Amino acid sequence: MSDELTEQIIGASIEVHRILGPGLLESIYEEALCYELSLKGIPFERQKEVDVVYKDKVIKGQRLDLVVNNKVVVEIKSVRKLEDIFTAQVLSYLKSTGLKVALLINFGGNKLIDGVKRFSL
Repeated sequence: MSDELTEQIIGASIEVHRILGPGLLESIYEEALCYELSLKGIPFERQKEVDVVYKDKVIKGQRLDLVVNNKVVVEIKSVRKLEDIFTAQVLSYLKSTGLKVALLINFGGNKLIDGVKRFSL
């Protein structure tokens, strides 16, 4: 199911990028992607707060761009080039949430497909 879901999310992202192109703020792409997911009837949570546990201390304040259908973490970027730190960020989100699949989507490039990374634990 998560492969089909990630394909739907990527398809929605391609549609957003096709219409808006590169160069906008991440928040614009997030809003547009949420709208596109809504049009497709795909449930999501936006700016979902998750706790980080350090030893026995729960630390609040971590927010995820999107969690789609309670299965896939989506991290949105709008940068020229994806950096290694973004991969570490996404992997830490999977660890924090206990979810198994994530997408890192960079709307900053000329071709969206070059800026999509799928992660699976």
